[in-house]
Amino acid sequence: MSATEIKVGTNYMQFIYKFHETMEQQKLQLVYNGEVNQSITKAFVSLAEKNLDETNESLTTKRRVYHVMVECLQNICKHADDPVTGEPDIPGSGIFVVGYNENAYIVTTGNIVSNERIEGLTHLLERVNHLDRDELKKLYKEQIKQSRLSDKGGAGLGFIDIAKKTGNKLIYHFEPVNDVSSFFILKTKISKS
Repeated sequence: MSATEIKVGTNYMQFIYKFHETMEQQKLQLVYNGEVNQSITKAFVSLAEKNLDETNESLTTKRRVYHVMVECLQNICKHADDPVTGEPDIPGSGIFVVGYNENAYIVTTGNIVSNERIEGLTHLLERVNHLDRDELKKLYKEQIKQSRLSDKGGAGLGFIDIAKKTGNKLIYHFEPVNDVSSFFILKTKISKS
C-alpha cells in the first residue's frame, strides 16, 4: 500500500469516526442518503417502529413520528428533481435523517428541486406556517375538494398535514446547487406528548 493510499484511507477512517461522533452528539437515530421508494419507506417505518417501541414514548407521539416520516419520504419519492435538467427524477433521491432531543423528534429531509419551483414552494410553506390548526384543517379540506393537484400530485397536502398533525412550523431552506436546481431541506419537529 502506498503512502497516498494510507493517507486517503486514514482520512476516510477519520471522517467515519467524526461522522459517528456527530451522530451521537446530535442524537441521530437514522441517516440515509439515496433513492427513496415505497420499499425504502416501509423499511424505515418498520425500523422506527422497532426503535420507538423500545422507548416510553406515548402512542400519540409514536403515531405522529410515523406519519411525518411517511409524508416526508413520499415528498422525496414524488417530488425530487434531477439536479442537471430540473426535470422530475422518478424515483426520487435525497437524504433522510431522524433524530431526537428531550422534548421532540426531528425529521429532516433534503432533495433536489428545480429552481423554477422555489417560489411556489416558499409561498405554500409560508402560507402553511401562518395558519393555526383549524385553518390548516380548512385549507386541507379545500385543497382536496377543489382538486388542486400539481402535475406530480399532492397540492401541498403533505406539508399541510404535517403542520396540522405536529402543531409546529415547518423549517425549510433552499441551498443553490447550480443555475437549474437547489437542494430543498425540510426540518419537522414532533413534540413529545
